Amino acid sequence: MSDHLLELLSPARDADIGIEAVKHGADAVYIGGPAFGARAGAGNEVSDIARLADYAHKFHAKIFVAFNTIFDDAEIEQARKLTWQLHEAGVDALIVQDMGLLELDLPPIQLHASTQTDIRTAEKARFLQDAGFSQIVLARELTLDEIQRVRAATDPERCTLEFFVHGALCVAFSGQCYISHAHTGRSANRGECSQACRLPYQLEDSQGRIVAYDKHLLSMKDNDQSNNLRALIDAGIRSFKIEGRYKDMAYVKNATAHYRQLLDAIMDEQQQFKAASSGRTTHLFTPQPEKTFNRSSTDYFVHGRHHSEVGAFDTPKFSGEAIGTVIRVGADWFEIDSETQLHNGDGVSYQPVTNKGANKLAGMRINIVQGNRLFPNEMPQDLTKGLMLYRNRDQAFERALEKESAERRIGVSIALRASDEGLCLTFTDSDSISASVQCSTPVEMARDADKALATLQANLSKLGNTDFIATKIDIAAPYFVPASVINGLRRDGIAALVVARETNRPRLQRTLPVEPPVPYPETELTYLGNVFNHHARHFYQKHGVQLIADAYEANNTPGEVSLMITKHCLRYSFNLCPKEAKDWQLKGVKAEPMTLVNGSERLTLRFDCKACEMHVMGKMKKNRVVQLSQVTGHD
Repeated sequence: MSDHLLELLSPARDADIGIEAVKHGADAVYIGGPAFGARAGAGNEVSDIARLADYAHKFHAKIFVAFNTIFDDAEIEQARKLTWQLHEAGVDALIVQDMGLLELDLPPIQLHASTQTDIRTAEKARFLQDAGFSQIVLARELTLDEIQRVRAATDPERCTLEFFVHGALCVAFSGQCYISHAHTGRSANRGECSQACRLPYQLEDSQGRIVAYDKHLLSMKDNDQSNNLRALIDAGIRSFKIEGRYKDMAYVKNATAHYRQLLDAIMDEQQQFKAASSGRTTHLFTPQPEKTFNRSSTDYFVHGRHHSEVGAFDTPKFSGEAIGTVIRVGADWFEIDSETQLHNGDGVSYQPVTNKGANKLAGMRINIVQGNRLFPNEMPQDLTKGLMLYRNRDQAFERALEKESAERRIGVSIALRASDEGLCLTFTDSDSISASVQCSTPVEMARDADKALATLQANLSKLGNTDFIATKIDIAAPYFVPASVINGLRRDGIAALVVARETNRPRLQRTLPVEPPVPYPETELTYLGNVFNHHARHFYQKHGVQLIADAYEANNTPGEVSLMITKHCLRYSFNLCPKEAKDWQLKGVKAEPMTLVNGSERLTLRFDCKACEMHVMGKMKKNRVVQLSQVTGHD
C-alpha cells in the first residue's frame, strides 16, 4: 500500500457484517475462513468470503483472511490447499502467524504478519519485511517512539504498518500466552483461548497478605485511540485496525462509522493523504462507540506507562454509560436522579455490594419508563438507594442500527457529446477510471434549449440503484433525445464503468523475500517461538537460527515457565512498583513475586523490572491436556 494511503480495517464475524463494514466506510475487512483463524467461533465458508469479496471489490476495498494459527505437520497440506481456495475466491491477503506457510507452494497472494507474531522491536519488524510480509500488525503495547523506530527501520513502500486502534485488549503480548493450553488444553495460538484473563482473582503479596480480593486483575479496559490518530499517522501507521471478529453487527457499524468520520476529517485537513478505497460514506446515525460493547476505554501504552488505569478490574462485562443514581425504591419500580432520556426496552446495569464487598455486575431490562420512574421486567432484590446505574443497551440507538444506517457512493462525472455515430456518454469516477458508450441515433438540437438541458440532466443523474452518485454533469449542447434513449445509454455506461473499475482494480502484490535469506534477529528460539511443524523449523534454520525448541503446544516444555508475558503490571497498579516508589516506606522495596488465586488455582507473578514486564508463571496440567487431534482443523 502506498505511503499516502490510509486504511481503515474493520472486523467481520460473517460476510453480512463484512458487507455492512464496507458500506459504513471500511477500506478493508478481515474475516476468518473455514479453518486456521485465531478465533475458533468466527469461521466462514469460502463461498461466503467470495460473496463478501465481490461486494468489497466494487469499492476497491480489500478482504483479508485471518489465517493466523500455528499448524502441526498433519495440517500443513490442508492449510496449503485452503490458501489456494481463498485466493480463487478473491481474497486479497492472508494474515499469518506460522512461518511454515512461507515454505509452501502458495498462490500469489499478499501476506500480512499477524499480531500473533509479536512485533515489538524494529529488528523483528525489519526481518518480517525482508522475509516477504507486505503489512505487519504491530504489538498493541508499543509507544509512539517505538512505532517511529519501527518505521525508520522499514521501507514504507514495501511494508505497511498496521496498529489496533479500537476494541478489546489482550493482556498478554500476542502469541505469548499459554495459560489456556496449560490449564485446559485449548491453545490461544490455535484459536481456542479459554480467556483465563477475564476471571476474578485474589492477589497476594510474598507474605500471603491480600492486596486485592475477587477482582478481574488480568482484564483490560478496551482500546480507544480516537484522540491519537494524528500522532499515529505521524509515527508511520497507515492501517488502523478495529478489533472484534466476535462482535455483533451494531458494534461493527458503530465503530467503523466513528473511525471513518475521524479519518475523513484528518484527510480533509491533510490532503496529502487519501483513503485506501473508493467512495464516500454517508452515515444515517451519529456514531457513539461508547454505546456498543466496551469495558471503558484506555489508550494503553501509546504515550508510555502512566497512572491512568488500564485494567477493567471490577468486571469484564459491558457496564455501559453512567445515567444516574437510585433515589427511591418501590415494590415494582425505582426512581433515579438522571437527566438521561431513557426508553422502554433499555438495558440497565449496576454493581451491588455483596457481603464480601466485591462488586459484581448485575442487570435488568426496563419495561416501562415514566419520567425518572422505571419499571423493570423483574425487580431486583439487591437494588438499593445510592447505587450508580449504567445503560448498557440504548434501545433507540440499537433500533437505528438495525435499519439501513449508511450509504456509500462513488462520485462520477458524466459527459454527453455528439459523435460521428450519434451520441457518446462518458463516465469518469473519482479514481479517474473512465468508460464510454455510444448509440446510433439522429442528433438534433432542441427548440427549447433550457428545458432540454434540464431534462437531460435529470435523466443522466438517476443513479439511485447503483453504487455511484453524479458529482458533475457536462452536456455539450441541448440535444433533443428521447428519454428512453438517454436512460438506456446511462444504464450501459454504468455497466461499462463497473467493468472498467474491476479491470483497473488495484491488486495487492506478493512481496518477494530478500535473497539470500536475511538472518533472524536471534540465533535461538525457545517455546516462545511457537514452532509447531517442520516447515516452520526449516524456515528459521534457513534464516540462521541454530537452536529451535518446540512450541508449547507440543506438550514437552517441562516445569514452570512463563505462561503469560505482559506489559500490564499489578505491582504498578497497586502502587508497589520499586521504580515508582516515592514514599520513604517503599524505598528499597524489591519486586518480590506475588500470587494470583482463583479457587484452587495459584499462579506466581514474577516481575522483570528491567524490561518492565510481568510474567505469569505456571506448569502444564497433565490431567487437563487434550490430544492435539481433538482441536486439529479449528481456527
